Amino acid sequence: MRIASLQPSITITLAALNKLDHLCACTRYCLEALPELAAQNPHILHDSWTANTEEILATKPDIVLASVPYRMESLAAILKSGLPVLTLAPHSLADVYKDIHLIAAVVDANAEAASLIAEMQSTIEATRRRGDQRTQTPIVYCEEWGKPLIHSQSWVAELVEAAGGEYLGEPGAHTTAEAVANADPDVLLFSWCGAGNRVPLERVIAQRNWHHLKAVQQRRVFCIPDQHLNTPAHTLLEGLACIAATTHPNLHPPHPELIQLQLTEVEASSDRDPLPTSASSPK
Repeated sequence: MRIASLQPSITITLAALNKLDHLCACTRYCLEALPELAAQNPHILHDSWTANTEEILATKPDIVLASVPYRMESLAAILKSGLPVLTLAPHSLADVYKDIHLIAAVVDANAEAASLIAEMQSTIEATRRRGDQRTQTPIVYCEEWGKPLIHSQSWVAELVEAAGGEYLGEPGAHTTAEAVANADPDVLLFSWCGAGNRVPLERVIAQRNWHHLKAVQQRRVFCIPDQHLNTPAHTLLEGLACIAATTHPNLHPPHPELIQLQLTEVEASSDRDPLPTSASSPK
């Protein structure tokens, strides 16, 4: 079974199922997520959003696996070519589990999928139980993109709840700096799609005039690497560990990839370059 993967979440899942040998083509984002893939020398394709049908056909896949975000025009062109396509559009953790099962069915790895999902569920439940020791439930704002401001997805809201926090706002919806300021959350988390760990925390706080928020005053402002929250795969467990370290640091160990706001830089950051105006969302 030759698979063309158009999103990192699919490729990462194949790796967790020990089925990367089925991969004949993937995106450059997949290589960034799994550098060891370079040794297999896979064909490099555009992702689900910018997919090129002729490019895909040239790799001679038996099936194309795609996941959100994708453009309907790109998807329609692949379907018209006659290639079998499995499209995924998860919204919740339950959807992520189902998608792992679907990918596993393609490569005959049902037992591996069951084990992977059980590990995810047990880790999330263990985190939830540890949170039972908390004395308070912090309100958490988690941002997927900064211009416009967009709340993180539903599975992130579930992770926040499992980490003993209360998710602020409607998952996936747009919001405003004023609305967030009025809510004055206890924790501010930023995980911009396609930005890796490069969210400019100091500049964001300065340009939105959020210096007075209690999360800022208490330095509970963090960047979580994009791939840990925006890639719907088992790697969400790293995102959970990051979130838990911010909601209840007394109950959970610090995460080495968390980046924390440095208050001393906030005031000076207001004169820097403006925030980006568009998002790139490899998932």
